[in-house]
Amino acid sequence: MKPVRAVRVGPITVGRGPLALIAGPDVIESEASCLRHAEAIGRAAEAAGLPLIFKCSFDKANRTSLKGYRGPGLKKGLAILNKVKRRLGLPVLSDVHCVDQVKPAAEVLDCIQVPAFLSRQTDLLLAVGRSGRAINVKKGQFLAPHDMKSVIEKLESAGARKILLTERGTTYGYNYLVNDMRALGVMRKFGYPVVFDAGHSTQLPGGLKHRSGGQPEFIPLLARAAVAAGCDALFVEVHENPAKALCDGPSSLGLKKLPAMLRELVAIRKALGQR
Repeated sequence: MKPVRAVRVGPITVGRGPLALIAGPDVIESEASCLRHAEAIGRAAEAAGLPLIFKCSFDKANRTSLKGYRGPGLKKGLAILNKVKRRLGLPVLSDVHCVDQVKPAAEVLDCIQVPAFLSRQTDLLLAVGRSGRAINVKKGQFLAPHDMKSVIEKLESAGARKILLTERGTTYGYNYLVNDMRALGVMRKFGYPVVFDAGHSTQLPGGLKHRSGGQPEFIPLLARAAVAAGCDALFVEVHENPAKALCDGPSSLGLKKLPAMLRELVAIRKALGQR
């Protein structure tokens, strides 16, 4: 097994250190909302002693319905994320959906994310690999964990070495995802830190006909299992009022529930002799 390398994302390190938290609303709803959530999540992470990467999408290009809210778009969204970065000193992460978005995104983002549905798109992976930024690739719901080796080879061929691999569940029948915690161990053998997406793992894709549903009551349960299984970072979408979130509210953790969950995760790490 390869030793897991430490990956720098802005001022923080993922792997070989404390559990990292990647958290924020699913999509940018407004500048004020983005800054408000970043401040509140930052306080919760600091209280738990966890480094935070703030995540929020400037565009959600894979909505179930044409009417689904997608976000403010590339230019405005990156400007908002840059304000979060400058005002609060937090590294920021967002996803890209096409090659043309990579260069402007790399000018602002500390970590560029490749969405699960695009995790096999060679041209996008190569462009992201050449960006010089840290990269988080979400394993497609349709992929086995060992299939991510080919993803890594594409990124490394473009010069990337700051890679994170995220597990977010596997398709099981219609509108349902399941989690196999062995996936974290399989992907970690490739030598890069692994991340567990606790929110999207509870998603019911298309389960509400015109939008995705979810079972957010299981977010803390799955997060505890993933931390016990040895993930290097936890990814979770957090919203102050999930019922009114403009995107993926049914698979988001309520902001008020975040501090208690983080305390539990830190306790599990300590019980395992980890920071």
